[in-house]
Amino acid sequence: MLYEFMKRDINKKINRRNFLKVTGIGATVTAAGLMGCKRDNRVSAAGNILGEIPTDKMTYRTGPKGDRVSLLGYGCMRWPTRRKPDGSGMEIDQETVNSLVDYAISHGVNYFDTAPVYVQGWSEAATGIALSRHPRESYYIATKSSGRNTLESGIAMYHKSLQDLQVDYLDYYLLHNIGRSMDDYNSRFIDNGLLDFFLKEREAGRIRNLGWSFHGNVEVFDEILNSRNDWDFVQIQLNYQDWEHAVEGRNVNAKYLYEELTKRNIPVVVMEPLLGGLLARVQQQVLIEFKKDRPNDSAAQWAFRFAGTPENILTVLSGMVYMEHLQENVYTYSPLQPMSDQEYSILGEVVEILTNTDYIQCTTCEYCMPCKYGLDIPGIFAHYNNCVSSGSLLKSSSDENYKKARREFLVGYDRSVPKLRQAAHCTECEECLSKCPQRIQITRELQRVNAYAELLKTRSEF
Repeated sequence: MLYEFMKRDINKKINRRNFLKVTGIGATVTAAGLMGCKRDNRVSAAGNILGEIPTDKMTYRTGPKGDRVSLLGYGCMRWPTRRKPDGSGMEIDQETVNSLVDYAISHGVNYFDTAPVYVQGWSEAATGIALSRHPRESYYIATKSSGRNTLESGIAMYHKSLQDLQVDYLDYYLLHNIGRSMDDYNSRFIDNGLLDFFLKEREAGRIRNLGWSFHGNVEVFDEILNSRNDWDFVQIQLNYQDWEHAVEGRNVNAKYLYEELTKRNIPVVVMEPLLGGLLARVQQQVLIEFKKDRPNDSAAQWAFRFAGTPENILTVLSGMVYMEHLQENVYTYSPLQPMSDQEYSILGEVVEILTNTDYIQCTTCEYCMPCKYGLDIPGIFAHYNNCVSSGSLLKSSSDENYKKARREFLVGYDRSVPKLRQAAHCTECEECLSKCPQRIQITRELQRVNAYAELLKTRSEF
C-alpha cells in the first residue's frame, strides 16, 4: 500500500526535544508584509484563520555536530524584488527581506539556504545583510558551490560567498545540482581538486558540514553516496507526490533516497516540499479530500506536515516571499503534528488524483532561464498549471462553462506572459533541456501549451 514504509518505519511519537527560543531583533515589518499581524488571529496564505502564532514552539531536529536546527528552513532562492527608484531595472527589496528574516528568527527559524546563482546572483548579499543584524550564533547558513568551475574560480566563488554573507565560516556547504552523470560530477569537483579543497576547509572549521544537493539519476546518487563515508548531510527533493512516484526524467523516487540516506545516518535536507507550489495549488477534488479530515488546514500544511514527519529530516526548505506564507509555515511546525495512518491513506488517494492530471511538473526554479529567444518558460507553465489546478482546462467544447474558460485561458495567457515570450516562439533549440533539474521535456511541453492555445484561438469548438 502507498506509504506503507512511512507508516511502518517512521516513529510517529516524535521526541519533543527542548525547544530553543530564538530571540532577535523584533520584526520591523512593512505594512504590506504584516497587515493585521497585531491581531490574535492570523490569516494564512490560503485564507484560513491560524490563531496566535507561537514564538517558542518551533520543532527542532538534532543535526551534525549537535546542531539544533529548526524543522522549517528558509529557502532564499526567491527573495522579493522591486523596481529601482530610477526605473533602470530590478533590485532586491532589502527592507522586506530584513522584515521576513526578523520575523523568522523571532519565531524560531534558524536555517537559511542560499546560493551564488539565486535571484540573479543577489541572494547571498541580501541574505548576508539581513542575517548580519542578528547574533551569529542565532542562525545556520547554507550555501553552495554552483556551476562549472576551475579550481581557481571555484575557490573564488567560495570566498565571495563568505564575503557576501558577512561570515567567516559556513555552517552547511553543498556541492550544487549533483546527479546528471558521474562525468559531470568528476569534472566539476574531483578532477579539478575542488572537493579536496572543500574537505581541507572543513578540516580547518571554515566549513562545518559538507554535503550535496541531488538532482539526477539513481545510479549517480548511489555511486556518489558510496564514494565516501563522511558526507555530513544530503539535500533531496521530497514531497508526498514524489514519495513513490519518480519525477519525469528520473529513475528514482524520494522514498528510495530517504531510505538510503537513513541507513547511513546521513541527515536529510528537504527541497521542493510543495513541488514548486503545485501542491499548494491543488484542484478542488483534492481540497475536498483534505477538508474531510482537517477542515481548517490548507493544502500547503498537508504537504509540509508530510515532509517534516520522518525523523531523519533535518529541515524542510521553503522559499517564503510573502509574510502570510512564512506565518503559515511557522504555525505548521510550532510544533509539528506528525502525520497519522489515516492521513497517509488520504494522501495516497490524493496522489492518484494528482498523477493523473495534466500538470507540467515545473517548480519555477528558473534554471532554464534566460531563454536566448526570450521565452518566459516558467511563466508559460505557471499559467497552464493554474488553469489545471482551477479545473478550467478544457477537454472539449461540450465542457460546462466552455466560453468562459476559453476566454480566461487566452486573456490570462496574454496578461501573464507577453506575446513575444509565449510558447509559440519556441524554436526547439533544446538548450533548456539539460538545465532543468526536474528533467522536464521542456520543448515538448511548450508545444503542448502552444497547441492548446492555438486550438482555442482558431476554433470555437473542438
